[in-house]
Amino acid sequence: MSDDDDLLLALRAAQGGDERGFATVWRALQPAVLRYLRVVVGDAAEDVASETWLQAARDLHRFSGDFGAFRGWLFRIARHRGIDERRRLGRRPEEPARSVNAELPARDAAAEALEGSDTRWALGLIASLPADQAEAVMLRVVAGLDVATTAEVLGKRSGAVRIATMRGLRRLAAHPQVQARHAPVAGSPVDPALPEGV
Repeated sequence: MSDDDDLLLALRAAQGGDERGFATVWRALQPAVLRYLRVVVGDAAEDVASETWLQAARDLHRFSGDFGAFRGWLFRIARHRGIDERRRLGRRPEEPARSVNAELPARDAAAEALEGSDTRWALGLIASLPADQAEAVMLRVVAGLDVATTAEVLGKRSGAVRIATMRGLRRLAAHPQVQARHAPVAGSPVDPALPEGV
C-alpha cells in the first residue's frame, strides 16, 4: 500500500467521523498547507491554516474522490481563505497587538534560530517572486500537486501553470542568494549533481 492509499483510508474514516483519521490527514498535509500560506499571507499563515482546516472539517462529508483530489480540494480552500485574508487586511490594516505571552517560558534562542532556518529562507525567496509564480511553485514543488490540480486550484489553464512554475524556478535559480549557496568554496570539490552556477 502506498502512502496515498493509507491516507485515503484515514480520509474515509474521517468522513465517517473518526477523529484519529482526521488527525492522520491533518498531520500529513498541515506542513505543506502552512508553507503555502506563509508565502500567500505571511504572518497570518497559522490563522488562515486554522480557518482552512475548520472549513475542510465542516465540508468533509461533501468531498468525493481520491487522496490526490482531496489534496487539491484542501489547497483550493486554503487559497480562498488566503485571498479573504488579504482582502480583509486591505480594508482594515491592523496594528500589531502587544505581546500577551510574557508569562510563557522563553524558548532557547539558538535552537529556535537553527530550527527551520533553511525553510524560512526558501519560503522568503519564493514569496519574493511575482504572486502567480510563487503560488505555482508552492503548489507544484512544495505541496506536490500535479499540473491539472494546480491549474484547478489557481483557476488557470495547465499551460499557464507550467509557464509560471518554470519562470518561478528559473528566477529562483538565478537569485544571487541561491547562486551564493551553490557556489563552490575555494578548495572544495564541485558537486557533479548540480549544473554549474545553479
